[in-house]
Amino acid sequence: MDLFDEIVRLRKLGQKSALATIVQVNGSIPSYESAKLLVREDGSMIGTIGGGCVEAEVWNAAREVIASERPRQMKFSLGQDAAYDNGLICGGQLEVFVEAIVPQPMAYIFGAGHISKSLCKVATLAGFSVNVIDNREMYANAERFPEAEHVHAVEYENLFPTLEIRDTSYLIIVTRGHRDDMRVLRWAVETPARYIAMIGSKRKVIGVIKELEKEGIGRAAFERIYAPMGFELGAITPEEIAVSVVAEMIAVRRNPEGNWREHCKSIFQNEASRALVK
Repeated sequence: MDLFDEIVRLRKLGQKSALATIVQVNGSIPSYESAKLLVREDGSMIGTIGGGCVEAEVWNAAREVIASERPRQMKFSLGQDAAYDNGLICGGQLEVFVEAIVPQPMAYIFGAGHISKSLCKVATLAGFSVNVIDNREMYANAERFPEAEHVHAVEYENLFPTLEIRDTSYLIIVTRGHRDDMRVLRWAVETPARYIAMIGSKRKVIGVIKELEKEGIGRAAFERIYAPMGFELGAITPEEIAVSVVAEMIAVRRNPEGNWREHCKSIFQNEASRALVK
């Protein structure tokens, strides 16, 4: 199996992996400069950088890199003792660079109104692959959304089972009304999506959450929702709103461990959540 073909296959499936490459060699090692090892999400591997303790340590680092999406630079010295213990009578040194291979993030926009048109354009420019979903064919069509990879004119519940939502998925709820928003949100909170956002005022958000809580969905399920969606930029027009939402999506994408939340938390987690407690 070709390692690069496998990278392409995994990215198309929406799966992450980590690629380890020997980038520098001094002396004798049981491999060669530029040797590569690909570690998949499930821990399986393809390729090799020489085996032994070095490869075992790199495998552990690769799993961490997959989770954090942050690269690692590792240095190894195959000294006499280490070489003897592992059967690597080499004595050289090597450096290994481990990088995350992340698929193009998928954005699913539920609702095909004016804001969605702008969202689709801006999100595409920012590197997201966009799917638009609406149950109105006159709105959900390729003519209105030429940038979208797919446009679905179908009832939401009919499409949900066909969507492969992963931790690289972004769900944006901008349907035509509260009831439709609730239909999508009910499903969305049960997915592993990295980002779930919903449009609306604080009052609307609280109302929708309370209705879903009555159905038995625990409050903890809503703690990761970005609602009202987008950064507070004073946005008014559909284009401005789209910029604020995609900016928030970028913040989530580039900070997978959520560190940015310390200084830029969602409105829902602050004001709306406090209101729910009252």
